[in-house]
Amino acid sequence: MELVTTPRVTFLRTLADEILQHYGRGRMIVAIDGPLRSGKTAFADDLAAVLRERGHRVFRASMERFHRSRAAQAEYGDDTPERYYGYGFDESALRRVLVEPFRMGGSTAFVTAVFDPARDAWIAPKWITGPADAILLLDGRFVLRPRLADLWDVRIALDGDPVDPADVVAYAEADPRLVASAVIEDRDPDHPKRRFLDSC
Repeated sequence: MELVTTPRVTFLRTLADEILQHYGRGRMIVAIDGPLRSGKTAFADDLAAVLRERGHRVFRASMERFHRSRAAQAEYGDDTPERYYGYGFDESALRRVLVEPFRMGGSTAFVTAVFDPARDAWIAPKWITGPADAILLLDGRFVLRPRLADLWDVRIALDGDPVDPADVVAYAEADPRLVASAVIEDRDPDHPKRRFLDSC
C-alpha cells in the first residue's frame, strides 16, 4: 500500500532506497540506536512501513522485549546505571532466538520478543518464519554497543546527547553515532534530516 507523501515519508523513502541499494537481497538486519526517548521505536516502525511499501517482507523487534528480569539483573549487583548498561538486556537470548535463526535465510523460525519489562514476566515465545529475502528492523538502547555492532548490516543512530544515567555510561564507552551508517536528527519527527559528523 502506498503511503501518504509527507516530508517524513519522503525522507524515509530516500533512506530506504539507500539501504536497499546495498542490501537488496537475502536476509538483512537494520539496527536503530539512540538515547532514551529519542523516538527509536517510532522511527523504526515508520522505516518498516516504507520498506514494505517498496515490496519487501519486513519484521520488527525491539530490545525492550529482550530485557533481563529484575531478579536476573540483581545477580549482577546493586541497581546502578552501570549495571543496567552492562546487564539489563539478555543479549544471549537476542542472538539465540532472533539474530542467529533469522540469518539462516528461511530454514529456521525465530522469535521477536521474549520478555515484558512492564510486567517483569516472560512472554510465551511465538516462532515465526519468513522468506529467504527479508529485512529485520531492531530498535533499542545499546544495540550499537561494541559487542553487538558487528551483527548488523545497517547501523542507524538517532542524534541526541545522553541524559539518562545509563545512556551517559554507554556513550562514554562508545558513542553509537561514531559507528553508525547513518545519523538521523529526529527531534522534529515531521522533518527528520541526516546529520554528517565531522571526521576530524
